[in-house]
Amino acid sequence: MSSHHVIRDKQEPALIIANGEACSMDILGQLLEWSPTVIVLDGAARRVHELGIKIDAILGDFDSEKSPDDIAASQQPVQLIHAPDQNKTDLEKAIEWLIKEGYPAANILWATGLRADHTINNMMSLVKFRDQIDLVMLDDHSRIFTLPFEFKKKYPVGSNISLIPIGVVEGIFSKGLKYELDNGTLESGVRSGSSNQVTEVGWVEISYLKGNLLMMECWD
Repeated sequence: MSSHHVIRDKQEPALIIANGEACSMDILGQLLEWSPTVIVLDGAARRVHELGIKIDAILGDFDSEKSPDDIAASQQPVQLIHAPDQNKTDLEKAIEWLIKEGYPAANILWATGLRADHTINNMMSLVKFRDQIDLVMLDDHSRIFTLPFEFKKKYPVGSNISLIPIGVVEGIFSKGLKYELDNGTLESGVRSGSSNQVTEVGWVEISYLKGNLLMMECWD
């Protein structure tokens, strides 16, 4: 695969490649083309390297099974970020590193699928860092991000949208969806906003007063 080094500043989102299910090469190639930095979690480093992708940084605890030394030697320069803290996930540590380095945004791939516990924890990271960096998680079927308190975007008619609450989300208003919310409340395990649809071509507007709400733009 061709190098992603089209730009070298931080105007475009960095790319984090986690260790979940791989996405299509189309999505991967599009994001690589505009990513100033590609950071790979150590568990996925060998898979990424075998695809011929240029890696800028590898992050992890670097145990013997996932030692990236040979990858780093063949891909120089590669920054090795040793992050042994077992109280945080590797994705959390990668996000924190990007925040420290001054990146305003990042796309995240290979963060869903495979182990369910990893998928859930990875999605929670979107909420945890919502005030520090703009994060978008993508796979072959969805684009996931924490919804700002006021949101407006134009969608094609029939677009599938899911609003997934993390905890309790209050004071939700929507416009342009099949199932509208009028000062509604969504709550994890009680009421969700999954499988909604855009009713006509135009602007979808969503606002809410309190809580954390994930937006999932979904396709089959």
